[in-house]
Amino acid sequence: MWIADAWKDYEVLDTSAGEKLERWGEYLLIRPDPQVIWSTPKSAEWKKYNGHYHRSSKGGGSWEFRDLPEEWVIRYDLSTGSRLSFGLKPFSFKHTGLFPEQAANWEWFSRLIRDAVSRGRQIRVLNLFAYTGGATVAAASAGAQVTHVDASRGMVTWAKENAVLSGLADAKIRWLVDDCTKFVEREIRRGSHYDAVILDPPSYGRGPKGEIWKMEESIYPFLQLVSRLLSEDPLFVLLNSYTTGLQPAVLRYLLGETVSRVREGNIEADEVGLPVTSSGFILPCGAAGRWTRK
Repeated sequence: MWIADAWKDYEVLDTSAGEKLERWGEYLLIRPDPQVIWSTPKSAEWKKYNGHYHRSSKGGGSWEFRDLPEEWVIRYDLSTGSRLSFGLKPFSFKHTGLFPEQAANWEWFSRLIRDAVSRGRQIRVLNLFAYTGGATVAAASAGAQVTHVDASRGMVTWAKENAVLSGLADAKIRWLVDDCTKFVEREIRRGSHYDAVILDPPSYGRGPKGEIWKMEESIYPFLQLVSRLLSEDPLFVLLNSYTTGLQPAVLRYLLGETVSRVREGNIEADEVGLPVTSSGFILPCGAAGRWTRK
């Protein structure tokens, strides 16, 4: 398992009864987590929460707040020496604007990019379904030129703010609000190529014009398209999955049948997780597949 265990501003304090107690900077949040199927005793710390997302039996849910600002900032120090900063704000369906477990992937590809740049390469990274830009600022801080694509204008604006917070206002980042599939198809027609691709697709989503994305149905043909954008000497492809049932072996198979059909490379796949302070165990947070040039 790839574990994001270098956080100082974030911590999973405890888990129980379908929920996790997290520290985001100086604030405590309780959020639902479908992986937490155990009901262990809860400490008094659970009662000190600043925000609690309550699920509804009818679907969705709502936030309950106690002394929580509308927005605050946490930081992450990459092992490459860069400091990343992220603005947080609780919003729809339990989210805060950041997936902390992805720090395990930031560390991995930041080292690859930094090493390639130190050898004189210019690395072009395409970040698809790029959300609030965690991977974008990590890649840019390592020296890459990044194209950030997301269908939500609000998420792209948020990502730009994170870049500014991280001292990357002048970095070579191209910000695009677009449907990822249509963007990739246009880039193929233009003859564009990238040295690395990061994919963080949702289980289900809609594009800006109502385009439907369903992970199980869409990811294979999409990866076939993405593979056509790789440069002659690509650095890596990263595929994340939060979809229940898509095991690491499935991601390995997908990358093997798509990316490795175009460029020879090595594939790894594993679960991604976060350490839980109270128990010492690891909370699984999805899976990732990593392709690198052989």
